[in-house]
Amino acid sequence: MNEEAAFNPRSHCLGGPRYFEDFTLGEAFPIPSRTVTEAHFSAFQAVSGDNHPIHYDIEYCRTQGHRGLLAHGFQVLAATAAGAGLFPHVVGEALIGFIEQSSRFLKGVYVGDTLYPKLVITDLKPQRTTGVVTLASTVHNQESALVLDGVHRYLIRRQPVES
Repeated sequence: MNEEAAFNPRSHCLGGPRYFEDFTLGEAFPIPSRTVTEAHFSAFQAVSGDNHPIHYDIEYCRTQGHRGLLAHGFQVLAATAAGAGLFPHVVGEALIGFIEQSSRFLKGVYVGDTLYPKLVITDLKPQRTTGVVTLASTVHNQESALVLDGVHRYLIRRQPVES
């Protein structure tokens, strides 16, 4: 058989679908660590349009008592994007959407810091044909300090009922 004709792009996935019923409280989804660089600051500024000197002027930062350029909170939040880890690959096509997010920015993040994001299931709310999976989001730095905590909520399909 011709290998090219047999290939189905829809079968090329990392996992899933896992449906709402397949998840358990406490299940963790670590996201790969990343060291923050000046290039991340520049890229975030270009995307966000945020040009406050606290993020891009080292001398201004020093006058404000910071040891270096201070990462924008949303830049740190971006480290918790589920797509950077396995969660959306585990869910596969059962994922309907990312429906809610909140976070608290607890400590400053600077160029050279290494961030360790993680998502952990803290609540499962079943609905008729879907369910809401709540994940606690955390980001620690290289000194084990918690720099961000928050919540993500995803709408996930329930297992189809076979008739």
